[in-house]
Amino acid sequence: MALVEVPDGIESWSAEQVLAWAARAGRATFGTGFGAEGCALIHLIADARLPIDIFTLDTGLLFPETYTVWRALEARYGITIRAVRPEQTVEEQAAAHGPALWERDPTRCCALRKLEPLRGALEGNDLWITAIRRDQTAERADASVIERDKRYGLLKVNPLVAWTLTDVWAFIRANDVPYNPLHDAGYPSIGCWPCTTPVAEGEDPRAGRWRGFQKNECGLHLKTDLLTTQAKGDTARE
Repeated sequence: MALVEVPDGIESWSAEQVLAWAARAGRATFGTGFGAEGCALIHLIADARLPIDIFTLDTGLLFPETYTVWRALEARYGITIRAVRPEQTVEEQAAAHGPALWERDPTRCCALRKLEPLRGALEGNDLWITAIRRDQTAERADASVIERDKRYGLLKVNPLVAWTLTDVWAFIRANDVPYNPLHDAGYPSIGCWPCTTPVAEGEDPRAGRWRGFQKNECGLHLKTDLLTTQAKGDTARE
């Protein structure tokens, strides 16, 4: 991988400027789950015709609406969004680990269907572009535009980190960006269908993810390995 030097002052750059720099700085890839933020970034990348690879972690458990917006974005912008899939199908995982692993051990399920495929998707890249924002979760509150990701050995680029949810939706509406219709049905955060439920008025936007578990992250953006953290906790309780 190339040695990427981060320019001074990049924390104050616009999302467009950050993306343009990332496209020049090295081999860059953007992983999207087709949330509103991801759709906005796809527009920015495609509109500027930036040579940035775009992929999604297709767990085999995405909502039908998510697959629909995936195809709509490809058609609208004339791009291909690469599908990165787990080693096992949902059926093969059930045979190996028991049915509906997400109901018993969602952390393990996320590791098998998201974290392990992500590692392969990032191989060979210098920069990993994400759609995280600081106000999404407590774990993301101190995120920077550019971070060195030790787990994957590359630079993590967060062009929208300072945007608010209002900023995101204003951009989508101003540019007529395709988005997941589930957002209009009470789903502010959308993941796999077994682990995502609507959110009531006044609830945290991520309250619909993994209800019943002390969990609001799949682990992709945690600074420590999610499974390692869980194992340490299990050992401490023994």
